[in-house]
Amino acid sequence: MTPQSPKRQRCAIYTRKSTEHNLDLEFNSLDAQREACEAYIKSQAHEGWRLIPDHFDDGGLSGASLNRPSLQRLLDDVRDGKIDIILVYKVDRLTRSLADFAKLVELFDQHGVSFVSITQSFNTTSSMGRLTLNVLLSFAQFEREVIGERVRDKIAASKRKGLWVGGPVPLGYATENKKLVVVPAEAKIVRLIFALYLEADSIAALAEVLERKGIRTKIRPLSNGESRGGIPFGVGALAHLLRNRFYTGEIDYRGEIHAGEHEAILDHALFDNVQEKLTKNTVDRAMRLKGSPALLMGRIFDDIGNRMTPSHSNKRGVRYRYYVSHALIQGRKRDAGSVNRVPATEIENLVLQAVRQNLSSCNPDAPSDQEAIIAHIEKIVVRREVLEIKLLETESALRNTIPGIRKTKDSPSASSNTISIPWTAKVFSAVKGIAYAPDPTGPTLTPDTRDALLNAIAKARQWVGDMTSGRVKSFADIATKEKKVERHIRLLAPLAFVAPSIVQSIIEGTAPANLTITELAKSSVHSWRQQHHLLKVSSKR
Repeated sequence: MTPQSPKRQRCAIYTRKSTEHNLDLEFNSLDAQREACEAYIKSQAHEGWRLIPDHFDDGGLSGASLNRPSLQRLLDDVRDGKIDIILVYKVDRLTRSLADFAKLVELFDQHGVSFVSITQSFNTTSSMGRLTLNVLLSFAQFEREVIGERVRDKIAASKRKGLWVGGPVPLGYATENKKLVVVPAEAKIVRLIFALYLEADSIAALAEVLERKGIRTKIRPLSNGESRGGIPFGVGALAHLLRNRFYTGEIDYRGEIHAGEHEAILDHALFDNVQEKLTKNTVDRAMRLKGSPALLMGRIFDDIGNRMTPSHSNKRGVRYRYYVSHALIQGRKRDAGSVNRVPATEIENLVLQAVRQNLSSCNPDAPSDQEAIIAHIEKIVVRREVLEIKLLETESALRNTIPGIRKTKDSPSASSNTISIPWTAKVFSAVKGIAYAPDPTGPTLTPDTRDALLNAIAKARQWVGDMTSGRVKSFADIATKEKKVERHIRLLAPLAFVAPSIVQSIIEGTAPANLTITELAKSSVHSWRQQHHLLKVSSKR
């Protein structure tokens, strides 16, 4: 029987020389690199390796940049599927930047292209080559993290000296020679806002007063010629402004108060009176909300701009919470947004998870408790197919300051401090005001059981996210952090992979009444279809 011939592998050789010195010789460095690579390809002929006729040679060009004509032509051929293997004499012939190297390898992986360095035993067609690649990419990640740490250290040192470190300029100030100077007209508005808050019942009431007076947020010009701002103040933006010690001529860095270089707009007496009232109102609000934990109250709006108010209904002894458009509550259904009622628990979980991940991506020490996370949110807009979460501009500025932090691009129209979450709006009954759901034939989950299951799933997702992002190295680290035994962590971790439709049935209380955390965790290691079968939960949602 004739043995099957190996699959043909199309090989391309890339050569580079940093200077033009000796390039005019009959046999130069580029020729030497190519000759060595050709010999290597011939040695692998039994594996089906064949050299393509095209030459990819960059002479007199630095490896610090990817903007090289022959390299770009090579990458175009990779994208067009014309190459299977790329060979270089040494890795630094391709690039001297670990960050650029990681980008190139990602492109090669996307198109099934292997990479070989003939003098360094580096070959991604083998398991050892892929191991070497992972080591190099680990160093690239290390390089990015070190840069981030340096930037954060520099910011910390600058703030301790009272220096302004950049970002959105606070209302009342403008930049001049890289320093902040007071804008008298805006400073007058800041003093008015603080004074009006002492007369108002709440921040929400203050926002309404400012809107009636026509007082808007600061207009900020963007680099593309457009501008941002000039809109009515939201509750989140006002809360941040009222707590901003910057206006007293000081800088607050992680609880440390340092004298700033900038001129104060407020006297300490007015600022302290406002802080005292904010603290009192926060305590009173927490006491009022103990029986009704509407986390997003005052921050969530429909896509027309109507505030969405907490509401609830009861069905078979189960309490369902919602956020309802204020226009709908007032009987003005035509003035309500495209989505006028949403399930509270589902929206809260989506928002908390998205903001937590967004904050922790730039700061490993970012807060994880609910109230601290919600404090970073200025506004949430509910649309039919997407939730838009606008963060306070100072949080966006911190992310944009640190290199290597991924910007959110879920929505083409999203601004730099907006998170977009795809979701599907539920259909609600126009008569009863509750969500349509399969009518359970037996008893439903109790509120306590439902909350316990959802909390366990949220915890598991957080743990798995920490593991995959590298914030923790093992289950043992998580156990130490959570003050639990490692076995407990390993038992609950699979809950991160519960089918979304099962999570929805738990939220709605329609999952089996006898469902336990242990049973749910054991089923989570299976496919979503098998999970529905094992737990006896309908998959038709």
